[in-house]
Amino acid sequence: MKNYHMILCYDGTRYNGWQKQGNTENTIQDRLERILSEIAGTKIEVFGSGRTDAGTHAKGQSVSFHMDWQNSPQDLRIAINQKLPEDMGVLSLREVPPRFHARLSAKAKRYIYTIWTGDMPPVFYRKYSFWCKMPLDIAAMKRAAAQFVGTHDFQSFCANKRMKKSTVRTIYEITIQQKENRLELHFYGNGFLYQMVRILTGTLIEVGEGKRRPEDMAEILAAKKREVAGFTAPAKGLCLEQVYYDTAGKDTKDTI
Repeated sequence: MKNYHMILCYDGTRYNGWQKQGNTENTIQDRLERILSEIAGTKIEVFGSGRTDAGTHAKGQSVSFHMDWQNSPQDLRIAINQKLPEDMGVLSLREVPPRFHARLSAKAKRYIYTIWTGDMPPVFYRKYSFWCKMPLDIAAMKRAAAQFVGTHDFQSFCANKRMKKSTVRTIYEITIQQKENRLELHFYGNGFLYQMVRILTGTLIEVGEGKRRPEDMAEILAAKKREVAGFTAPAKGLCLEQVYYDTAGKDTKDTI
């Protein structure tokens, strides 16, 4: 069987997240596997670079799968897109070496969280941003975000309280950019815990609102308790931007 690497985008609004579940077929993984299995005439299993929550979006989810296909990868991409719903799409698809795995081979990921800062609801961005009605001190948020950069134990920012594996992660960069009424928080790191980006975002929002001081971030990290960090920002503002397979952060097409 050939091994394929796919870059998938999707609007996660109406799905119960990436991972298939026993009580519903309304997940990205389940929908994709059913379409690939239909095309192949046999059961196909797909592996994503990571799980996105219900309502979370992706511009560059990385997916790998094995499949017997006699035509070109481009023909397969077209065949898949013809069957996908309108809120999902395959941006690229190519054959890769047998040992490549979308999750296990990943070196880093970039997420973007969008906060709407306008004085009226985000009519056209309501599915893709969190409306923060209070003014935000962006300079304070940047000072707080700088304390998360580097290698830390992020247990305080993990929603899985029964996490048995290491909660140490490395964040290479956090940037905060104002684009008209959209405040974008960019998170680039070697991996992220369950709801970690959303909890980091909620904590930074509380700093921006004056409910926390930038200097408090070190104490939150040291506490290693979820309850000391901020609220979990809604899933709809989060988007998986890109998955990297080289520590230099090069484009995936150049690194496999």
